Amino acid sequence: MKIGVIGLGNMGVPMARNLVLAGYEVRGFDIVSPCPKDIKAAKSAVELSTLSDVVIMMLPSGSIVKEVADEILPNMAKGSILLDCSTIDVESTRLVAETATNYGVLMADAPVSGGVSGAVAGTLTFMVGGSAEAFSTLKPLFDIMGQKAVHCGDSGNGQAAKICNNMILGATMIVTCEAFALADKLGLDREKMYDVVSTSSGYSWSMNAYCPAPDIGPISPADNDYKPGFSADLMLKDLRLSQQAAKAVDADTPLGMHATSLYKTFVEIEDGQGKDFSAMLPRFSKKTRTDT
Repeated sequence: MKIGVIGLGNMGVPMARNLVLAGYEVRGFDIVSPCPKDIKAAKSAVELSTLSDVVIMMLPSGSIVKEVADEILPNMAKGSILLDCSTIDVESTRLVAETATNYGVLMADAPVSGGVSGAVAGTLTFMVGGSAEAFSTLKPLFDIMGQKAVHCGDSGNGQAAKICNNMILGATMIVTCEAFALADKLGLDREKMYDVVSTSSGYSWSMNAYCPAPDIGPISPADNDYKPGFSADLMLKDLRLSQQAAKAVDADTPLGMHATSLYKTFVEIEDGQGKDFSAMLPRFSKKTRTDT
């Protein structure tokens, strides 16, 4: 398969490089970022689409995904595959999938978990929506770029899985940070709290694998002055997507809604922009109680 990658940012470049290292012919295009020397540069998204059996998109928003898809789909060969690894809203994904079908192109939505480090190491998890045929054809690529790929069902279900997962993650990280801040004020040593919680019913990924307290547990962004592995800005984006989806299907998500509000305040009003999403811990450590 000849592969094209549209979107050569922090995620797209290492994903493309891993495919190159595996022996695939890969072309890249981005309207902002230059194409690295080890990846063949396409002159345009349209040129890339005509030369590729699989076009991978890693783009920042649903509106941009729809714009690029409308541009390239008429030029893609029938039976080729459009693989969107962006994290966007479910509705936009399903609209693009419908357009792709009209052009005889297979479409899969496959947002990822694992961040930039996972993209570099080839250890991403792909949550995949689309046909079984598309998933089967793409599986060798997923195996190169990641450590796990789960076929979640029809188009849009990959996005659904991603936003549900990250709604849990956002809310869990908040309460983990709250608990550390409470422990501090109660005089409980952070290491002792971690030793108890990480092996008890409070166990979570936020605590055990990505602890927001510096020098506690495995190395995490907290040990690097909260330089982002996954930024608070991106968490806010994903939480907003979760609430957009919840509203569309009339789902009651009060904790997801409150987590969105807290990250909105942290990023847009306080000093959270550009920091890791676990930087909620120093934020709560500075706060005093406000009963509402």
